[in-house]
Amino acid sequence: MLTVSTITSTADTSADDLVGTNRFECRSCPYQHVLDKRYFERKAMKQKDVEDVIGGAKAWENVDKTDVMCPSTVCGNDKAYFYQLQIRSADEPMTNFYKCTKCGRSWRE
Repeated sequence: MLTVSTITSTADTSADDLVGTNRFECRSCPYQHVLDKRYFERKAMKQKDVEDVIGGAKAWENVDKTDVMCPSTVCGNDKAYFYQLQIRSADEPMTNFYKCTKCGRSWRE
């Protein structure tokens, strides 16, 4: 994405079929920049966990407790914090997120 510095607007790409070239053009002013070579940028994207997106550590501050066994073989606790979130389509059931009150292990069902 190119920025037109005089008006701080972004320039979009467009094709000129008559000449056979691509260009950046501003939608607010007559500025155009013809692309005479290939431009690309490769960037590796890190996939975030659902918890990172919905609030991180603060997501567990005001949640309810329930009776459910911790999946940890060492802990054996039967209480966990939980909340529900609709992360799939509307016809799918809600996903339950749990966090053990003793060891802090998180899981979902």
